[in-house]
Amino acid sequence: MKPTLFVLAAGMGSRYGGLKQLDPLGPSGETIMDYSIYDAIKAGFGKIVFVIRKDFEQDFREKVLKKYEGHIPVEVVFQSTDALPEGYTCPADRTKPWGTNHAVLMGKDVIKEPFAVINADDFYGRNAFEVIAKELSREHDRKGDYCMVGFRVGNTMTENGSVARGVCETKDGLLTSVVERTAISYNPEHEIVFTDEEGKEQKLDPATPVSMNLWGFTPDYFDYSEREFKKFLDSNIEKPKAEFFIPLAIDTLINSGEATVKVLDTDSKWFGVTYAADRPSVVEKFAELTKEGVYPSPLFA
Repeated sequence: MKPTLFVLAAGMGSRYGGLKQLDPLGPSGETIMDYSIYDAIKAGFGKIVFVIRKDFEQDFREKVLKKYEGHIPVEVVFQSTDALPEGYTCPADRTKPWGTNHAVLMGKDVIKEPFAVINADDFYGRNAFEVIAKELSREHDRKGDYCMVGFRVGNTMTENGSVARGVCETKDGLLTSVVERTAISYNPEHEIVFTDEEGKEQKLDPATPVSMNLWGFTPDYFDYSEREFKKFLDSNIEKPKAEFFIPLAIDTLINSGEATVKVLDTDSKWFGVTYAADRPSVVEKFAELTKEGVYPSPLFA
């Protein structure tokens, strides 16, 4: 059974401004998503599911989905603040989405096979898709048998400001925790640093694995997620900025012993448009990759 790629495309780029997901960055107007879809097809994924907001469905279908016709089956699901489990009502003043793991839950009715989750506005590189496709394509004989791609933090930096990364701790190749560090940057010596809870600067080895939201799950994850989301809502439904993130659910399942998460290494170099100043370098990188023959132009003829 071929795995499915689940693309989180419901968010707005607050720091960059506008819909990064639809920004043409490739030589023939390709979006970052287009490169992810192309690499996923090459790696052996058999279906794409997008989660988007209903209000830009028409633009999304016209500018994105038409490209993939004849290349791979595609489905669309929608994230909205009022899409809650039975018995829960969204507060009237809630405008902020419920977070990445809530977005994942939107795929429950259409995904019945192992699946990978990615952000729509991150370039992950072909090797990352190859290693996770291989892992998801093997036999899974128990629940909670998950994985993630651990990017080397040195391959995920930008020169234009700080980045947020989930810094991973592992034991015997399995994830033990993900600590969100919201301000990882280069210091004047070009070392990778972050500020810890006590306000002290700490260095990170460039090979330290970090989460770029490239996760691999089997369908039983939906049931676990819904259970944990209800617990989250019980405590946070009246908090207008509280969000239910993937690492929050993962951490709970690891600690309870219900799941293990294999950390897969990749030499892929991440890049994306975190800041508007990143855009020219991303355009240049896609032009270089096209010139080198890594990608055709256009991607989907």
